[in-house]
Amino acid sequence: MAHSKARSQDAPFNTIGIFAKRHDDGVAETLAALAADLTARGKTVLLDDNHDTTNYPVTPCARDALGAACDLIVVVGGDGTLLDAGRAVAASGTPLLGINLGRLGFMVDVLPSDMTKTLDEVFAGNYIAESRLMLSAWVRRGGQIMDEAPLLAINECVIRNQAFARVLDFDTYMNGDFISHHRADGMVVATPTGSTAYALSGGGPVLHPGLNALALVPICPHTLSDRPLIVDGDHEIEIHVADSLDGNALFTSDGQVSRALDAGDSVVISRADHDLALIHPPGYDYFNILRNKLHWGRGQAVSSP
Repeated sequence: MAHSKARSQDAPFNTIGIFAKRHDDGVAETLAALAADLTARGKTVLLDDNHDTTNYPVTPCARDALGAACDLIVVVGGDGTLLDAGRAVAASGTPLLGINLGRLGFMVDVLPSDMTKTLDEVFAGNYIAESRLMLSAWVRRGGQIMDEAPLLAINECVIRNQAFARVLDFDTYMNGDFISHHRADGMVVATPTGSTAYALSGGGPVLHPGLNALALVPICPHTLSDRPLIVDGDHEIEIHVADSLDGNALFTSDGQVSRALDAGDSVVISRADHDLALIHPPGYDYFNILRNKLHWGRGQAVSSP
C-alpha cells in the first residue's frame, strides 16, 4: 500500500499554508498575528481562499491545492477544522500543526499564547512528527461505485438510520468474510485517532494512535452481546444495509461529509492510500492529553514528568 511522501525533519519550512476555521469572526485576531509572525520570518504565506485575504500579508490559495503548494500547514481553529484541513491536504504528505481555538483540542494542541514560541521550535527543527492512519470509503449501489473519489475520514466512518430513534438492520464483512448481522442505531468504524471521539462515547476502546488497527463499534445495539471488535488496519470492512430497509440510511465521514444510503447499499471501508502527517511541539505527550481531556486519574496524585 502506498503511503504519503516521507519528509526529512531537516527539510526547511519555507512556504506556509494557513487553514482557518470558516464562518467564525473569533479567528481573525489569531489569524492576523500568525500571518504577521510568519511574514516577519521571511516565509511565503498562503491562506485558504475561503477567507478574505485583503487584511493579511498573504496570498490566497484554493484549499485543495494548499497541501501541494506548501511545506507546512498551520490550522487555526478546533479539532473539526483540523479534520476538514486534513482530508483536504493529507494526500500531499504536508504536515499539519494545530493552533487551538476550539473547546477540546485533542489534535490542535498549541495555545495561541504559545504560538510564537512553538513556531520558534518548529522552524529550528525541534518538534515531534507523527503519522495517523486514515480511511477511505466507497458507497456501492447495485454493484456500481457512486463517487469518483473515495470519501476520506480521519476519525471515523459512521453508518446509521436517517430516521430518529429507529434501528438499522445491516451486515458486516471483513475481506469478504461474513462477520455478523446487526440490529442497532448504526455502526462506527473508527481509526485510532477517532477512537477517542464518537466510538468512545459508544463504548469502544481507546486505541493508541501508533496502532495499525480499526475499531468497529455498534451504536446502541439491540442485542447486548453485540460488542466492539478490533481488527487489523489493513483489512477491508464492508457494511451492507439490509434490502428490507424502510426509509434511508446515512453515511457520514468525520461528522462532516454525508451520503444518503438506500436499501441494499454497501459501504466499503479500508485504510487510505496516504496517512495524515501531524507535527507537535516539544513535550507533546499523548497520555497527558488523555489525562487532561478525558479526566483520567482525577482525584489521584498524578505527577507530570
